[in-house]
Amino acid sequence: MTPRQILSVAEIAAADKAAIAAGTPGVVLMERAGQAVVEEVVRRFTPRRTVVLCGPGNNGGDGYVIARLLKARGWPVRVLALGKPETGDAKAAAAQWDGETAPLRAPVGGELVVDALFGVGLSRPLSGEAAAVALELAERPAQVVAVDVPSGLPGDAAQPSGPCACAGLTVTFHARKIAHALEPGRSRCGEVVVADIGLSDTASRLYENTPALWLPRFPWPSAASHKHARGRMIVISGPVASTGAARLSARAGLRIGAGLVTVLSPPDALEVNAAHLEAVMLRGFETDLELETIAQQVDAAVIGPAAGVTEATLMNLLALARTGAALVIDADAITAFRGDPDELFSVLDRDDVLTPHPGEFERIFPRLLGASPERIAAARAAAERAGAVVLLKGPDTVIAAPDGRAAVNLNGSPWLATAGSGDVLAGFIAGLVAQGMESFEAACAGAWIHAEAAAGFGPGLIAEDLPGLAPAVLKRLYEGGR
Repeated sequence: MTPRQILSVAEIAAADKAAIAAGTPGVVLMERAGQAVVEEVVRRFTPRRTVVLCGPGNNGGDGYVIARLLKARGWPVRVLALGKPETGDAKAAAAQWDGETAPLRAPVGGELVVDALFGVGLSRPLSGEAAAVALELAERPAQVVAVDVPSGLPGDAAQPSGPCACAGLTVTFHARKIAHALEPGRSRCGEVVVADIGLSDTASRLYENTPALWLPRFPWPSAASHKHARGRMIVISGPVASTGAARLSARAGLRIGAGLVTVLSPPDALEVNAAHLEAVMLRGFETDLELETIAQQVDAAVIGPAAGVTEATLMNLLALARTGAALVIDADAITAFRGDPDELFSVLDRDDVLTPHPGEFERIFPRLLGASPERIAAARAAAERAGAVVLLKGPDTVIAAPDGRAAVNLNGSPWLATAGSGDVLAGFIAGLVAQGMESFEAACAGAWIHAEAAAGFGPGLIAEDLPGLAPAVLKRLYEGGR
């Protein structure tokens, strides 16, 4: 398995130029792109009245190829053109089109529309007829196939700056772009198909979060494994009325493979935790110094779920940071440092993981999200600033490492929008780290498994379900990786 890259506009442009410099003419790449779109169209649709919208650049050149190839297959096709082709390759493609051509106008009609007006390099809002057509297409996405991106969607931002089309199917080339990975661009693209047109890999360090990225280093047990070898994980419980979140994290860590999982509990919460724990162990502690002593031989620790935004939580985290444990820091343990984020960053190691939702992210990285062009850049900057892995939650969860690696989760599930699901995610990540998985890869794997489990269950999911859903996902991964 090869990890799949996500590219910026500059990176895909460089890949195109490199292919041309190596001897593949631009018109050949355009022909391959058009052929790839046609193959996806005929796989999904029967012949029908089709309108191909062609812009003046190379995206429009792809459109002329698509129109010609569909017409050759007997499809009724007409082209609506936004001006004349302006690039040499687009002019060559247009010269081979011998069907009906008319100026672009709304409504465009047709039973199927191929949107080849503008590609990922668009850097300005749509205007005039192009804007009117984009608004029309946004109302009928099931009938729209976009070439590279729906027109009006910039490739690097994922956020339209003006009118923008929507598509039921988007065919892009070589790799997904940022617009295909982040919301709201991802939703505007519909199904995304990545077609190979013969470009070489780039030096990008941004990836789709799929098993190919981390499965080769997944910590499966061997015949000689025992519970101590599979990792020792702890979770810090909240006070007596706030214990459930810690138990969710602990059960998640156990289900994902950690050999020994212990909930460390304040004395007033011992009885309520004991009433709910079986394979997960329980131990009491009273002070941060006592916690530090207990945690000396631990591999990974979760702190934050329902811990309370208190001085005690802050001191407990600082105590854990003085041990050798890798920390997964969530929820209240993040917010506890909102007054002095640098105090938190000063004690973090590169194997620690922060798992904020956007509100928590803003508390310790103020204004960073708003100042960044998109979530990937924000998460990367945060990871560098914190010196730790940052997992920025959302429908397009981004995982970033201090060394610049980043991944975007593409299998996010709406069923995860339920209380406690983040506590389970923290437990999954810590359970993998406890078993020796590198923290960036553990965060990626935990996020993917978390979403996959939720998608498999569907409506009615609650956080308590998630740990028990993990084994089926793990079994598929194990059998598929053998």
